[in-house]
Amino acid sequence: MAASVCRVGSTVGRALAKTRSPILLSLRRGQASVSYAQSLVGAPETRLTSLDNGLRVASEETGHGTCTVGLWISTGSRYESEKNNGAGFFLEHMAFKGTKKHPQTALEQQVESMGAHLSAYTSREHTAYYMKTLAKDLPKAVELLSEVVQSCSLNEAEIEQQRGVVLRELEEVESNLQEVCLDLLHATAFQGTPLGHSVMGPSDNARTLTRQDLVEYVNSHYKAPRMVLAAAGGVNHDELVSLAKTHFSGVSFEYEGDAVPVLSPCRFTGSEIRMRDDGLPLAHIAIAVEGASAASPDIVPLMVANSIIGSFDLTFGGGKHLSSRLARLAVEENLCHSFQAFHSSYSDTGLLGIYFVADKNYIDDMMHWSQNAWMNLCTTVTESDVARGKNALKASLVGQLNGTTPICDDIGRHILNYGRRIPLAEWDARIDAVTPRMVRDICSKYIYDKCPAVAGVGPIEQLPDYNRMRSAMYWLRF
Repeated sequence: MAASVCRVGSTVGRALAKTRSPILLSLRRGQASVSYAQSLVGAPETRLTSLDNGLRVASEETGHGTCTVGLWISTGSRYESEKNNGAGFFLEHMAFKGTKKHPQTALEQQVESMGAHLSAYTSREHTAYYMKTLAKDLPKAVELLSEVVQSCSLNEAEIEQQRGVVLRELEEVESNLQEVCLDLLHATAFQGTPLGHSVMGPSDNARTLTRQDLVEYVNSHYKAPRMVLAAAGGVNHDELVSLAKTHFSGVSFEYEGDAVPVLSPCRFTGSEIRMRDDGLPLAHIAIAVEGASAASPDIVPLMVANSIIGSFDLTFGGGKHLSSRLARLAVEENLCHSFQAFHSSYSDTGLLGIYFVADKNYIDDMMHWSQNAWMNLCTTVTESDVARGKNALKASLVGQLNGTTPICDDIGRHILNYGRRIPLAEWDARIDAVTPRMVRDICSKYIYDKCPAVAGVGPIEQLPDYNRMRSAMYWLRF
């Protein structure tokens, strides 16, 4: 269910000129018409409107022949209890199994006839339902999304059928050791708190969740002030607002007995969890400290710090000439198959860490050099390191927004996290403001002499003792 449109010739030129797109090229051979800085300033504006019930409508108009429109909701596994953990993921499966107005077959036919693609995802704090379609079909797309979210049939027979599908997915995800490792990392780092829940939930819950559990979840969390209708591509903001008023004005903004759910603070616990299986070929290890929240001013220096550490995979070219020091060591010393620095940020906390996949005989060495890279950030990071990290981060931020769907997702998450869309020009300015002293100070604040959370899966006999890993979180310097 996918549609793609390609326009050629002078039509492209007129469309790009009209939207001031940064990819517009000069007619003069080999000369770009705009610089990187000019392209940031000339990026389309994101417009934001709030309806009377609190639902927010945000869009970026680029003049393309296609668009992505979706509903982003501030709910996820963090809002679940141990009893209903997995309800949001289960609902995602039920979303496209028919509405009160359109049975499953009719809904699929409607989407197919538009040449559209309808999808959804659930994370720890967000849920999204979105559709990529032709720009002319925007009204129909918004109508179908409103039905999927507000009028999902939740038929008992379908619930039983999807129960089997969810259980099979839970079995399949166990073979994705990266997901298993990072879920275990959350479980130990945020133990005893809702952030420790996995998005998919335990298999016991998948077997026992009832229709009433799903209905209560929707009634508790699908509220207008926690929703954003976002769109990007060939969309007109005023038209989108009009469609939102037509289809979403009835979304409730009141809670039963005024019982507005308040997120409880999720404390971080330095700890470890080991799942040893010597039958697996490679070890999957993650080490993390508590990071910054999504809206924290410290987020940008930490993003630059992660860019300095970088990532590596055996398939990368470059070998010992890679810019990341840890990547060079990985190549020269055969330390690992891959590694990646990551920062998962949430509304009030985060996880700042390094995930790597290594042969069982190199776990100790890779852990040593990973923690050494952290200590270098806290103590000896240089001007050239920071300049390289800033350039890599800028390229990553721009490269991620390579279509209407990533842009739409960016809009939806930004409105939920910050209450506005942060433009690329602002990100660029905040990245430019980062200095080596700032990186050292912020990294010392979050990393230096902090208790880490560690998760290991596979043949991990060589994973160092926790106390030894804890002692590598500082240097004795004289």
